[in-house]
This record gives sequence, C-alpha cells and structure tokens, in this order.
Amino acid sequence: MTIRTRKFIGTIALLILVVVWSLLGMTVAQTPWLANSGLLQAIFYVVAGIGWVLPAMPIIGWMSRPDR
Repeated sequence: MTIRTRKFIGTIALLILVVVWSLLGMTVAQTPWLANSGLLQAIFYVVAGIGWVLPAMPIIGWMSRPDR
C-alpha cells in the first residue's frame, strides 16, 4: 500500500474517531451524576479532551510509515 493511500484511509479513520469520540463525550457529559459535580466535570473534560490522542497515535504511526 502506498503512503498516499495510507494517508487517505488514516484521515478518514481519524475523522470517524473524532466524531464518535465527541458524540460519546457529549452523551456521557449529560449524565446526572456528572452534571451535578463540578470536580467530576473538570476531570471528565480533561480526560475526554486528551483521551482521543491515545487511539489516534497508532493511526498516525501507521499513516506515516514509509513505502516498502
């Protein structure tokens, strides 16, 4: 597979990841146990804001591999 194809597939995968991650984050953020606690909200938004990077790192690594 060429690097150009991997970058195209990886871009689509990253877009899907970000959309799904944000929709799940919005769903969890509306739960009553989280909405009633300021401290839990702060922790959740930090984790949700940074957490998408962990699943994105292998995708980016795969995208940037050189052609063989």
